[in-house]
Amino acid sequence: MNILFVCTGNTCRSPMAEAILRFKKPDWNVKSAGLFASQGASASHGTSTVLSEKGISFSHVSTQLTEKLLEWADAVLTMTASHKQTIDIHFPQFRNKTFTLKGLDGDVVDPFGGSVHEYRKTFDELESYIEKWLAANKKGQ
Repeated sequence: MNILFVCTGNTCRSPMAEAILRFKKPDWNVKSAGLFASQGASASHGTSTVLSEKGISFSHVSTQLTEKLLEWADAVLTMTASHKQTIDIHFPQFRNKTFTLKGLDGDVVDPFGGSVHEYRKTFDELESYIEKWLAANKKGQ
């Protein structure tokens, strides 16, 4: 299973989601990318701190979303409805496999620039919705 998480800058939410799913499903191929990512940036300090606290080892370098990554993915999970909308507009051929992680429940809050506490809340939110996504899709079980 190839899963791609997408957010804005690929330093907070999508790398955290990538790390969580890799931890839960080590046999899956999981990547992340950003719509407006600067190539080669590391994960934010808050992301690294929270993943370390949870015992999840993770090395990350930010990646810009590309058509090649979208082709690679079996499912593309975005952090917000606007991320999905942007992909749908620019890459309409991938609409059938692009979804917002939270579905109709809204957007994953961006902790960028916030305290470590905000990153912890984002981790909990991501973990919860990844579990819901796994249960709903019954993939790899």
